[in-house]
Amino acid sequence: MSQKPSLTGDKIAIIEEFETGINTFYDGHTIRSVVVGTSDFDKINRIAKINQIRTPAVPQVNDLVIGNVSALMNNMFAVAILYINGKPTHSGLECICQAKGAKKRIIARVSDIVMVKIISHLNGAIHATISEPELGVLFTQCNKCAGKVVTIGGNVKCVDCGYIEERKISSKFGNSDFIKLGSK
Repeated sequence: MSQKPSLTGDKIAIIEEFETGINTFYDGHTIRSVVVGTSDFDKINRIAKINQIRTPAVPQVNDLVIGNVSALMNNMFAVAILYINGKPTHSGLECICQAKGAKKRIIARVSDIVMVKIISHLNGAIHATISEPELGVLFTQCNKCAGKVVTIGGNVKCVDCGYIEERKISSKFGNSDFIKLGSK
């Protein structure tokens, strides 16, 4: 028997029939859904709940994240999360990566593809690090002409214009298979 999913705010039951359970709330008149999911009624205990269909992918501590640098700040940068442990995500979440020594050197630029490791969830933000050897920039382009770059030590050099710029290069730089890189 297929059941139509309940949307957020949909009426599930009335308080005279059931009590609120997981993913439900009482609005003063009826029991309503908090999430998109299927209704589940415990008729013995008289509790209505919603089984959520899909939960957003949130990286946990020690997860490897591959993403796109979306903003640069003084000693940190924001990464739009694209993959968590090799699995694509469309959650729209970002993490903040501390970049110690960023004032002295360029760690990453906006639009670089980077691999970072999640270190904490603090004050509603996801925090990451880029300090381990396999972490860092996986793909970048020349900052002057957008040409292809190759690594020279801890720098990248444009093969078109010869411009050299510093980056925190991952030991896996240049490997285009980002999905396998992030899987544990």
